[in-house]
Amino acid sequence: MASLQALWPCSQIKHQGCIRYHRDRIAKKSFKVRFEGGNVSNSDQGRRKLRVLIAGGGIGGLVLALAAKHRGHEVKVFEKDFSVVRGEGRHRGPIQLLSSALAVLEAIDHSVAKQIMEAGCVTGNRTNGLADGLSGEWFTEFDLLTPASRKGLPITLVICRMTLQDILVKAVGSQILRNKSKVVDFIQGPSKVTVVLENGKQYEGDILIGADGIWSEVRSKLFGWQKAKYSGFTCYSGLTNHVPSYIDTIGYRVFLGLNQYFVASDVGHGKMQWYAFHEEPPSSSLFPEVPAGKKKRLMDLFGKWCDEVITLISDTPEDMILQRDIYDRDMIYTWGIGRVTLIGDAAHPMQPNLGQGGCMAIEDCYQLILELDKVAQNGSGDFDVISALRRYEKKRIPRVRVLHTASRLASKLLVNYRPYIEFKFWPLSQNLANMKIKHPGIYVARALLKFTFPHFVTWMIAGHGLW
Repeated sequence: MASLQALWPCSQIKHQGCIRYHRDRIAKKSFKVRFEGGNVSNSDQGRRKLRVLIAGGGIGGLVLALAAKHRGHEVKVFEKDFSVVRGEGRHRGPIQLLSSALAVLEAIDHSVAKQIMEAGCVTGNRTNGLADGLSGEWFTEFDLLTPASRKGLPITLVICRMTLQDILVKAVGSQILRNKSKVVDFIQGPSKVTVVLENGKQYEGDILIGADGIWSEVRSKLFGWQKAKYSGFTCYSGLTNHVPSYIDTIGYRVFLGLNQYFVASDVGHGKMQWYAFHEEPPSSSLFPEVPAGKKKRLMDLFGKWCDEVITLISDTPEDMILQRDIYDRDMIYTWGIGRVTLIGDAAHPMQPNLGQGGCMAIEDCYQLILELDKVAQNGSGDFDVISALRRYEKKRIPRVRVLHTASRLASKLLVNYRPYIEFKFWPLSQNLANMKIKHPGIYVARALLKFTFPHFVTWMIAGHGLW
């Protein structure tokens, strides 16, 4: 779930006209995101059919499988438990899809993208941004609509993870999916790679793609086990039946405070999803839950904040409040070896405060399938297959690196917000008297939040570095 880019759906009936696919307009542009010639059937001649093995049946694994299927490749997806992938109502809420990710889905399968857009709710046509946690007043706003409209891209939306998974699973086909099939090892040979499942079964392919998340087995086998990095934040999340009075005008709000922030978002059907981030040491286990009194803990942390925050916490049943520590990993600049590479959280897990995890995985899939398509069209040999994986990594790393760095920076900036700092540049003596603070870094954090972040959000939405 996002925080800076949190999810805020609108009424499907009232705002149906806001869901625009822009397919014709995009096709006239020179974006590299468009496939040349549309979908390719398995009967096409003169193309090399690659055997693509995918470890992990999350969003990234399913989107890649769909893209590879349409390009005529032989695909198998191995997932240890598809019911766990959904994660709905537990530690992960609905997923946000930015304009850039939606455009990629259109390019991969227009029919599937249309289903996703019809099932989701537009989030990018409302007022969105950062607000003061105590007063509730706006601090800065983000424009999610203009950058998408200028490039002819679909508008940012939110969709239930289960709904998204069901659409993708149906499109991929049950014959491609292998449930209860956890990849625990692989063996690379001169002309193939063999995956080894937990149940002992083995499957051969031309390439293996690790799409198995932050705790990726494929990544561990490639580069050795590496400890995940604690972000410094724990996150409480809640889902409650609540329809605020501002539902038709406000997209999402990130309420800011010192060492903590609170994200509020509408997830449709009369429900509100919220996330409360607090800077503190990690808990004793990976995904711990406070045994009792989570609501009391939250009221101790946020009880003096604005009415919107207090109401959401108060209206949420105790058993609907969950807690987990937030982890990511340091950025790595080699995602694969030989016939194996990584996508999504397996390659670049990042903190959720920009809402970019799923979007980056979808973008990864597109760039990877473009490189594989070049191999298939040319009927190239084994060396070219391996080279295609390295090209994919080289082209994706720059954009991902920016987002990964920004997600860590965002955590620091959001919790360094001070409501009483004002930008008064003259007279200087009066300004200093009004500051009530000594550390100059606070000025930098506030300036970045207020003036730089809106431009950065535009960069994410428009997909700079992708097209």
